[in-house]
Amino acid sequence: MTSEPAQPLISLAVLASGSGSNAAAIVEYFHAHKFCRIEGIWTNTPKAGVLSRDLTVPVHVFNPDVDDETLVAHWGECGISAILCAGYLKKIPLRWIQAFPGRIWNVHPALLPKFGGPGMYGLHIHRAVLAAGETESGLTIHEVTEHYDEGPALFQCRVPVFPSEAPEALQARILRAEHWAFPRVVEAILMNRPLPHPDQCPA
Repeated sequence: MTSEPAQPLISLAVLASGSGSNAAAIVEYFHAHKFCRIEGIWTNTPKAGVLSRDLTVPVHVFNPDVDDETLVAHWGECGISAILCAGYLKKIPLRWIQAFPGRIWNVHPALLPKFGGPGMYGLHIHRAVLAAGETESGLTIHEVTEHYDEGPALFQCRVPVFPSEAPEALQARILRAEHWAFPRVVEAILMNRPLPHPDQCPA
């Protein structure tokens, strides 16, 4: 009796610009995973909070204005299959999109196409949601294209907006949902499994 061939290991790169809580959640989820591993985290911010986290993967600082081609070549040598934008605030270069077609994914803390585009990040999003009187918000995991937050949506999870809620409180609840959803959606896509049900997302 012959056994099925082992599935090749899938290597992932993570991009982060800030505190790195989403990056840390991804690293923790894929730690000791049988088929997926995080090759490393790359940040464009020399003082990013992600650099001070105690993580099990290396964190690299790069200059997005000069390192585009170098990173593409390095990721190619590492056998990177997909790039995860986990709180990465710079526009993704077209060269990266061409090198990883359909394999650069971002998590956005709103229900796109609402509250997306340049300037829509962090508390700016949640303040805009509250100012608009929205009764729900949430997160969108989408494919990255050359236009900010306009790539095809892969997954959305809805989170209620409570009356008189502070933007920081809304941000914290959506961030908790992001930590849960992003690695699970990535895993499902890479492993050709059904996506998690949005109702499972903590709200």
